[in-house]
Amino acid sequence: MAEFQWEYDNMVEEADMSDFEDVEGPFDGHGLRGDAIETDSDDDIDLKYLDTTAVQARHGKDIQGIPWERLHFTREKYRQTRLKQYKNYKNLNMPHDALDKECKPVRKDGNFFDFHYNTRSVKSTFVHFQLRNLVWATSKHDVYLISNYTVVHRCSLNRRRTEVLNAAEPLVPAPEVCKNPWAVQQGLGRIQISTMCVEGNLLVAGGFQGELIAKNLNRPGVLYCAKISHDENAITNAIEIYENASGAKQLMTSNNDSVVRMFDVETFYILRSNTFPWAVNHTSISPDKTLVVVVGDHAEGLLVDQQTGKVVSSLRGHLDYSFASAWHPDGRYFATGNQDTTCRIWDIRNLSSSVAVLKGYIGAVRSLRFSSDGCFLAMAEPADFVHVFDAKHNYDQCQEIDLFGEIAGISFSPDTEALFIGIADRTYGGLLEYNRWHANRHLDSLM
Repeated sequence: MAEFQWEYDNMVEEADMSDFEDVEGPFDGHGLRGDAIETDSDDDIDLKYLDTTAVQARHGKDIQGIPWERLHFTREKYRQTRLKQYKNYKNLNMPHDALDKECKPVRKDGNFFDFHYNTRSVKSTFVHFQLRNLVWATSKHDVYLISNYTVVHRCSLNRRRTEVLNAAEPLVPAPEVCKNPWAVQQGLGRIQISTMCVEGNLLVAGGFQGELIAKNLNRPGVLYCAKISHDENAITNAIEIYENASGAKQLMTSNNDSVVRMFDVETFYILRSNTFPWAVNHTSISPDKTLVVVVGDHAEGLLVDQQTGKVVSSLRGHLDYSFASAWHPDGRYFATGNQDTTCRIWDIRNLSSSVAVLKGYIGAVRSLRFSSDGCFLAMAEPADFVHVFDAKHNYDQCQEIDLFGEIAGISFSPDTEALFIGIADRTYGGLLEYNRWHANRHLDSLM
């Protein structure tokens, strides 16, 4: 992952829409970044009146609460301006002339998920513009996201937010790990959370300086907090929690020091580590736990053996650095997302080329999620667009979710009944909730 934050900040300023204002302040279409993290809490402010329900949206209210009727331009006009002015970030200057010809024609009339609710009482944030895996759902009612230095739990049933981890303060060890003083390093505080993963009752977060934090969501304190790398450029870029072939829970980290580490979750000992020729931005383990997709600061990705780290195949086709990957639950297909604005679908039976190339709208593909039933692939751009593809029918159809603001992360619920989108924006940031469309659904939310 390139550390060119200053260049991205300049891009943001050039794309700023200073005319876009209402009584609450300016909307700039860009979220909080590492140099703009705030620690003020919204706990004492009732922001529920800013929320949008499905009923209100059907009656014409903007899903993000943007008051278009009070502005000097329409939503459509502003969208066209954004499309013209938004600048996609690139690390490599490889020619893209033939890329559009490779991309699969896709119908954009899909309607797989219905808008259900938007809350602005929780603010999604991120610390590095290339890392957008900061939203995780553990059920159709429970979602975790990063808000400044904290991990926040949002329950859609009672519409309450709860702070579950505050990395701005010294972290207190859980009672059961006090006998292992090495598990929680002293002096670590004000950790900028760059990535996270939640599986069951286990939350694991990665830090901007190579930190790793683990917490049992049902108990106080943290199970683990330490720097897993002391490299000068050690950002924890991605985390995955999984069960190995024997059923033991493990986790995998991808870091900017070019190392992929596998930990035992019970002891947090490093089981294996594999070093690659470039910074590793994302990894995904196959459903049968035998293969790992590795992508990073190189146009080519890798498929490697999980046990040995040996390269099984190179993945050629992308034109820039990659920051996202995901496996289809059938284990035959996986996807990679790249700054060349495309997602490529790969078949493990023939890796000489990708089997499909899916195009974004304005920018890099920063986050990818397959639904647990294999029916959908969600693809998030850095800002404004989330695409939900019909993976069951060869990606021929797509639902395009059109919004304004930087996207901090996306997550399907484990039962695929909900899709959550974190929006990082100073004024209109929040959490969007979509519910899966069913033919026999007659009632929306009455709230």
